[in-house]
Amino acid sequence: MSAEPPVPETSVLAVASHVVSGNVGNKIAVFVLQSMGCDVSALNTVQFSNHTGYKQWKGTRVSAQEITDLWDGLKQSYLDGFDMMLSGYVPGAPAVEAVGNIAKELRHKSEEARRLGSFFWVLDPVMGDNGRLYVADDVVPAYKSLIPYADLILPNQFEAELLSGVKITDSASLEQAIRVLHQEYGVPHIVITSVSLSLSGSSSSASTPTPCTSPTQTSRTMSVVGSTMTSNGQPRLFKILFPVFECYFSGTGDMFAALMVVRMREAVSNFDLKRNGEDETLGERRSWLSNDDVDALDLPLTKAAEKVLASMHEVLARTCEGMTAEMKEVKARSQDIDEKTLHLIRSRAAELKLARNLGCLRNPAVEYRAEKL
Repeated sequence: MSAEPPVPETSVLAVASHVVSGNVGNKIAVFVLQSMGCDVSALNTVQFSNHTGYKQWKGTRVSAQEITDLWDGLKQSYLDGFDMMLSGYVPGAPAVEAVGNIAKELRHKSEEARRLGSFFWVLDPVMGDNGRLYVADDVVPAYKSLIPYADLILPNQFEAELLSGVKITDSASLEQAIRVLHQEYGVPHIVITSVSLSLSGSSSSASTPTPCTSPTQTSRTMSVVGSTMTSNGQPRLFKILFPVFECYFSGTGDMFAALMVVRMREAVSNFDLKRNGEDETLGERRSWLSNDDVDALDLPLTKAAEKVLASMHEVLARTCEGMTAEMKEVKARSQDIDEKTLHLIRSRAAELKLARNLGCLRNPAVEYRAEKL
């Protein structure tokens, strides 16, 4: 195992929730990013005892003014030099706007310095899932006003529908939603993190999941669908099919987003190494946007997504296996556990197992390959 980090020196501002116990939000982002060699500054948008999936928690949300004050504090001490920014859960539209202002300011600094590729914003527009909003209604237009400033957005299927205004029911409507985000909002890179549709595409077996080898893995599959736009806003679509586990997890979107920060940076760096000698490197371009002649399967975004899913699969497999064993032991010890207590024990057992699985993050085995959509 190489001791060298997979990315060049990278300073990341991570803006997301924080929990005292468990693994969601910035608790995941900071660990993952530091484990992969990034220098991380964490701006926490909530301070909770535990994540809300437990159905009980204590703590507070940070206001828009507090977010702005913290950013001003960084600036006054010259601590505002960041190569990348990752933003996740933000409580309320005013706070979303405050986070957006930070990203806009960092973007402006890169433009003033004429170093357009020196800042890259990965935006996870956390709003809801499975047809249900879990933020206030005014957060949706707040995100719509911000995504034109992002370099890469990571919505789930429901969030992609909210942002694009397109109901995703099949491959054609999925492509249309991505096209809207590219052409009407100017988003360079898009990854929809959990598509539950059966999608048409190449018949290659490269992306077909292998038969179930784990008792926690089902025969059901989902897809990650991504695209990097061309110079005239046309999508370059790919999909990666992956198996679903028979477990419920919290924090998977946060882990996906943090890993995408690292792997996108790594993929762009590797792309430039292979094309040594070109006048302008990809890493020097705004939004790290590849030439139009780069095929969908050769995009840095595609390479990054493959590695991210590899790490995700390994961590989730180990978490699910540990959870299954722990719950079996709990039920064997006591037959009279009430539903509330059982839910709390199950929630704790389902926390992502990261600390003892660093190899899954750093050097995963890539099983699931992209194919064109």
